[in-house]
Amino acid sequence: DIHTFIERAFEKYLGCGDLAKGFARVVCKSCGSNQLVAFSCKVRGLCPSCDGRRMSEQAAHLVDNVIPEVGVRQFVLTVPFWLRYKMAWDHELTGVVLRIFTATVRSWYRKRARAVGAEDPRCAGVTLIQRFGDGVRLSPHFHTLFGEGAWSKPAPDWPVAFYSVAPPSDEDVAKMVATI
Repeated sequence: DIHTFIERAFEKYLGCGDLAKGFARVVCKSCGSNQLVAFSCKVRGLCPSCDGRRMSEQAAHLVDNVIPEVGVRQFVLTVPFWLRYKMAWDHELTGVVLRIFTATVRSWYRKRARAVGAEDPRCAGVTLIQRFGDGVRLSPHFHTLFGEGAWSKPAPDWPVAFYSVAPPSDEDVAKMVATI
């Protein structure tokens, strides 16, 4: 039952960081001082503390292991209220909206990369779906990082090259939003 699930999630969230709900004692081997560290609730999308920790871990992983050293731009897509509630319960719809969003941005980058000499340019991006806004308000939206350009192999015997492009203008962003 969805109501039971929500109640349990809120109960966990309200107990997050509460020593009475469980803790670990951490002892410094050098000086012998110790401290109690409360267990976290690990409730996704509800607890700002746990989400902040998870977000920091994911960001470090992306920077250290995934994103190459090229310029990166963040795009954030929010949707009208009527669509937010539908997306919250319909994961297929969320996927469709995300595909339309990223395809539109990718198309913009590919067009710009062709203009600076890239043949068959390929773009890369990563998206994090955030389900809540401030005040724990339901607000599914996307945070997407794109390389500020595209990759292309100029010739069969050449290595892949990155073609940087200028950032989108306000007019470019308006056109992307209209397309989305």
